[in-house]
Amino acid sequence: MDYDPQELEAEWRDRWADEARYEPDPGDAAAPEDEETTFITVPYPYPSGGMHIGHARTYTVPDVYARYRRQQGDNVLFPMAWHVTGTPIIGAVERLQKREESQMSVLQDTYNVSDDVLEDLETPMGYAHHFIEEHYKKGMRSLGLSIDWRREFTTNDDRYSKFITWQYETLKERGRLEKGLHPVKYCTEQENPVTTHDLLEGEDVEYQEYTLIKFTHAGDSGSDDASDETVVPMATLRPETVRGVTNAYINTEATYVEASVDGETWLVSVEAAEKLELQDHDVEIHREFPGSEVVGETVTNPVTGDEIIILPAEFVDPDNATGVVMSVPAHSPDDYLALQEAKADTEQLESYGINPDEVEAIEPTAILDVEGYGEIPAKDAVESAGITDSTDPELEEVTQDVYNAEFHTGTLHDEYGEYAGEVIEDVRDELAAHYREQGAFGAMYDFPEPVISRAGGKVVVAYQDTWFLTYNDEDWEEAAKRAVERLDATPENTRGEYTHTIDWLNEWPCIRNYGLGTRLPWDDEFVIEPLSDSTIYMAYYTIAHRLEEIPVDDLDREFFDALFYGADAVEGAADERALDLRAEWQYWYPVTQRFSANDLISNHLTFFLYHHAELFDEAQWPEGITIMGMGLLEGEKMSSSKGHVVLPGKAIEDYGADTVRFFLLNSAEPWQDYDWRADQVEGVEDQLRRFWNRAQELIDDETAAAADGVDPDSDLEHIDRWLLSKLQTTIADVTAALDNAETRTASQAAFYGFEEHLKWYRRRADLDRDGAQWTLRHVLETRLRLLAPFIPFMTNELHEQLTGTPAEDAPWPEVDESWESPRTETEERQIERLADDIQDILTVTEQDPATIRVYVAADWKRKVFETVREVGTDVGQIMGEVMQDPDLRERGDAVNDLAQDLVELVRGVDDETLAAMAEIDEVSTYETAVDFLEREYDADVAVYAEDGDDIDDPEGRASKAVPFRPAIHIE
Repeated sequence: MDYDPQELEAEWRDRWADEARYEPDPGDAAAPEDEETTFITVPYPYPSGGMHIGHARTYTVPDVYARYRRQQGDNVLFPMAWHVTGTPIIGAVERLQKREESQMSVLQDTYNVSDDVLEDLETPMGYAHHFIEEHYKKGMRSLGLSIDWRREFTTNDDRYSKFITWQYETLKERGRLEKGLHPVKYCTEQENPVTTHDLLEGEDVEYQEYTLIKFTHAGDSGSDDASDETVVPMATLRPETVRGVTNAYINTEATYVEASVDGETWLVSVEAAEKLELQDHDVEIHREFPGSEVVGETVTNPVTGDEIIILPAEFVDPDNATGVVMSVPAHSPDDYLALQEAKADTEQLESYGINPDEVEAIEPTAILDVEGYGEIPAKDAVESAGITDSTDPELEEVTQDVYNAEFHTGTLHDEYGEYAGEVIEDVRDELAAHYREQGAFGAMYDFPEPVISRAGGKVVVAYQDTWFLTYNDEDWEEAAKRAVERLDATPENTRGEYTHTIDWLNEWPCIRNYGLGTRLPWDDEFVIEPLSDSTIYMAYYTIAHRLEEIPVDDLDREFFDALFYGADAVEGAADERALDLRAEWQYWYPVTQRFSANDLISNHLTFFLYHHAELFDEAQWPEGITIMGMGLLEGEKMSSSKGHVVLPGKAIEDYGADTVRFFLLNSAEPWQDYDWRADQVEGVEDQLRRFWNRAQELIDDETAAAADGVDPDSDLEHIDRWLLSKLQTTIADVTAALDNAETRTASQAAFYGFEEHLKWYRRRADLDRDGAQWTLRHVLETRLRLLAPFIPFMTNELHEQLTGTPAEDAPWPEVDESWESPRTETEERQIERLADDIQDILTVTEQDPATIRVYVAADWKRKVFETVREVGTDVGQIMGEVMQDPDLRERGDAVNDLAQDLVELVRGVDDETLAAMAEIDEVSTYETAVDFLEREYDADVAVYAEDGDDIDDPEGRASKAVPFRPAIHIE
């Protein structure tokens, strides 16, 4: 039977669907709580676009674990749903309705949406359902994911909203929600708060609180009226450097405003004025003007009283903070270089009426001492690095090094009064608060780089009167940390990331002004935001399919209280339907393993732990989280907007689902990044095809008949038992790897690693023997079960052809101790090494051998080996032992030389292997391989003991033999 993956895989998909194969329910056992269950979840997809090959691995890795646990005998639940909450889908629809070029390119060029279908996508749920049905579900089914589709839902469904309503009413009652002004990420296009999942660019960028140094600009000449002063605020993350400011910069081409801000007259960029108004400042713009208008003017430092000049600079971004930048050239390498370049550009200075001599006279003002740098740290840093140009790409790193050093070890000069001699790290916040109280400083939130929403709008920081989750409550933090402590975190080094997130996490705004999803129960003008409605939906999976039987209006607070907390949690009689569902929730919960992305530790995954810790007993807290790495495509980051993706449907059409799965699982461990490369995928396809063809040779009737007559206890040879022993090691290795979700290690061992053993076996064995055919069929059957989680289509088909049963219906292989034989493996390893040594000699000497003589070390040399094995690798101690034997003592230096050789031989060898080596009769071992060696080298082969009576040693080579390193003579 030829291998046609598309035909084969289509047949198995149909069988799985017809059999409702992956739709588990609680068992019929008298005590279902005693049944072994595995509950696996992944982040439900957000269908604002199609599924690409990066998503494919996200869902295939947990499918491997699900299939593995089923073969282990567990009842396994692997569900899927769809996250549509928030505004990304709405934004996508709006861009579609406007027929924006970039959006049309993504839809039509990347995701192949035809013109006649576009109209169906012009409503949010129409858009979502298209990508759910035509991309995600088709892709997941094509990949053979063993999902229970009965339980699917969207987060916009009425019943799911009732579940979220219960969650938030409960959290509010428990004091985990408060209302107040809070800075949030805010889309200026949609006029709505957003979170990470709503962002197109800047997903990893967090807003920062800048200190505003309130420099002042005098009013009309000769006026003593302080009200004529204009505040020119300049933002910094290093407020302690206020005494080191020597000048300021402004963008001459940008537009600035003079505005009333909370009763003061301020000069800021247009963009800054908009941000300040959103951050709860009372802003009224009086006039607009170009930045060039104030170039050459001076402003007064509010702390030192010094006058500093405003210089022109194209590098000033009017959309960053206030649009006016202060310069601290003694302590900022980029400021130092910018000042040198300003001094050098006398022509520009004169064009603005600035006297170049005045700028030339500006010198860096040092305000602190820092270990490892000179008096002017910035100057020292750029000169040491050889940087002379502000565009040098190394400047950013050098600048950050100075900032870090000053923060951790910099001590302030005497002019800082009570803060003099203090380390910046210890007093920065206190110093800033001190000057803020005096009115010299203010504050402003902003992003350090641009952030764009999926709606295409600029994202800024805005103050909102909002409801937020109080993640910084001390008792809630402690509960979340307990959840982390008991968590099976994979890889283990991620555990600290959860704790770190808990330590810095403060209040979290949990509502948005509009979007898809659940309305805030006590104020339906707001919608619960995407990260906040996706913390315990795993519990909903357990009962989602059965809630369809219950009217929406019946799903009230008491219903879910009874469901999750039991009959005693409600007044009066509990709803029997809820109690019935409670049994199913308890049957499946807790989540056994959640597979998710590393970048979600800082939000979703930690929230997941918080909410479980608050709402459920410890017995229902998550048991494990495995982190997933990112996918690259031909060495570059995948991007739907740029069309740089591979769609699963196309990949499966080209290579087959098993090939796609196997490449994704083999290329890296789940938590590592991987790279989809077409040439390597083709290589995997070729390897699977060869595997199929070799399997077909063993499945045919003639081979089966030959193998049926074999008695494995009497008809197998040494090499057969070696392969069967290797198989037991492989079973143990694959099982241990999958227990730890190490899909690459497991698949490598089951497939590639064992193929290396088979290469040697085919080389060594007489494959026409019935015993060899039995061995190969037994190995194939076991490997098909080991590989079933990875390549389910091929393995099910081949196992059914071989045994009449699909591989997934066969139990997971267990190590058969009767086939384990460290001695057999060690003997065969010696034979392989002997063959390699002979080949090396023939390669070097270019001989055509007629006779090959093999000499095994004499018995006295084995005595020395036994001493080394018992004593260890201390040569002195070894010699002390062997010299007590008169026979060995007579051999003097020869024993000493041999002992040193044997120490190197055994170094790093484990005790089990050393014990096996001690049992080996080398002469007999090599004699069993004489036929193989003669066949391999077309020469006569003889094996002798160095101290044997019948030895033939024409050139005196035998004396060179060392235990387990026989001497060889070729003629």
